[in-house]
This record gives sequence, C-alpha cells and structure tokens, in this order.
Amino acid sequence: MKTLSRIIVLMLFFQVVPAQEMDDGDPLLNRPADRTYDIILESGYLKVGVYENFPPYSYEVNGEPRGIDVEVGKQIAEAMGVEFKVHWIVPDENLGDDLRNNVWKGHYLAKRRLADVMMRVPYDKQYAYMQDSTGEYINEQVVLFGPYQQETWQIAFNPEKIDGVDTVAKFQYHPIGVEIDTLPDFYLSSGLQGRMRDQVRHYPNVREAFGAMQDGAVSAVMGMRAEIDHELGRPENNEFQFAGNGFPGIGKQVWDVGMAIKHTHRQLGYAIEAIIGDLVKSGDMQSLFAELGLRYSVPQYYREFLSEEALAKAEGRP
Repeated sequence: MKTLSRIIVLMLFFQVVPAQEMDDGDPLLNRPADRTYDIILESGYLKVGVYENFPPYSYEVNGEPRGIDVEVGKQIAEAMGVEFKVHWIVPDENLGDDLRNNVWKGHYLAKRRLADVMMRVPYDKQYAYMQDSTGEYINEQVVLFGPYQQETWQIAFNPEKIDGVDTVAKFQYHPIGVEIDTLPDFYLSSGLQGRMRDQVRHYPNVREAFGAMQDGAVSAVMGMRAEIDHELGRPENNEFQFAGNGFPGIGKQVWDVGMAIKHTHRQLGYAIEAIIGDLVKSGDMQSLFAELGLRYSVPQYYREFLSEEALAKAEGRP
C-alpha cells in the first residue's frame, strides 16, 4: 500500500508540474521553463528580447516600444500568426551574460523571465564556437542565427569646426565624443600609439555626445552607423555631416547582426530564419530601415550566395 501511495503521489506531482509550467503568470514577465515552438503558437504570442534605451534599435516613446529591432520583431510575430510581446533587456557586463540572463537560464533574481528570441546579437562564427581553457564551448546553450543587418562604424562631424575627416589622425587635434566603454572609446584612446587619447570625450550614450557637439564641446562623434543616422535625422543636428573615412586597425569594420535562441528551440529558429530570409531577399527589410531614416546593408551571409540581381532587390536598388 505504501508503494502504491508513493506511485499515486508521484503521478499527481507530475500531472501538476506541467500545468504550472504552462501557466505564465504575468505574460510580460514570466514564461514556462521551456517554451517550444508549438507552445509559442498555442500561447498566441512571441516574446522578443530587445535592449532597453538603445535608439534607434529599441526604446520607448510614451510607453510604446519603438525602433528597428522592435519592427523586425513585429514582422516575425505577424508571420508566425501570433502577437508581439516585448521583453526589455538590461545589458550586463558582456554579451555572454545577456544571453544567459535572457535566453537560456534567466537572471538569478528572475529565472523565469526569459525571451523566446533575442535580437541584436552579433552573427559571428568565431564567437559562437569560442572555447574556454578546458575546451568546452562557452556558448553551447544558445544558437546564434538569422542575420538581418550588416552594421558598421560611422563618424559625424561639425563642418564649422573641421573641414572633413579624411583620416582619424585628425583627432589628434580635435575633440571627439564617444559612448564610454565601447569599441570607439578603446579604439580612439589607444590608436596612433595613444596620440588621440587626450582628445577623446566620454558620454553615457551617443545622443549625449551629439548634445556636446551642439554645444561645441566636441567636433565629431563616433558610433554605430544606425545610431549616427538616427541622430542626424533629428532637426537639431541637421548642420552636422557624415564622414567618409575608414578605421584602420579597428578589427572589425563591419559585422552581421542576428538573433539568438536557446539551443533546444531549433524548430523556432528554423521558422524565424525563414521569415528573416524572406524579409531580406524581398527588400522589405530595407524598407523597414528606410521608413525609420536608417541606411541598410545586406548581411555578408546573404552576399555569399545571392545573385547581383537578387542583391539589388534586397538593397532596394532598381
């Protein structure tokens, strides 16, 4: 009888647990431990992870999510026939922490708060297969996939302060604003054997760096191209211009931007990857960027197999 009682208790326990996992509680903050593709479709919504306060990629206006990553997420959800739900990501120390906290494990203070898919993840095979000192893959819990944009670095400058930026060496003599602790910060602070270091000015974000350029505190700002595009589209910045220079020694001048899912959710990844492929190849992705005043470059992933005609369509060229 004791054995039978234990079996009945175990049966009841395993009947209750899945029911609890299927109950999201607050749909914006919690989710079951393993939201598979079928569960997502059944639930009627897709939780898309985007970084908070990160214009033009993802940010809020009057409580509503905006930005290019939000728009791409909405397109994915619509193609899947489900509702878009935003999952705001507060950046941690590095990308690995962000993936752990928002894709496959959850933060220790909110382990059930996970996104179904995370946007704005570098699509980089070297990073994806990075190993630790013991030979274990660091990112084995996630799948990086679905490149949807090619990003690059960009400088904007004040033509009343400098006549152009044919080389970054000009910033040995003119102050330039950067977001603190970013690659432009490290690049300009260490480049040319440190000869630009004293001209680098640090700000919490690119928008505040542009504010400093409006005030005359800096002659230029360096950031990601979409960030620069977004700021130059603001009326108060219309006197500033794009620079056409390159960045020798920066490492990666351009890189593909994609998404991430938990490694056990490959069916979801395949479905999203097909949707992204259609958006890119049809030219709809380029149109999404253009509607927000952003320049668009097709990821290198597609450049390796698209014909010249197909690439022109993807780039919105006649």
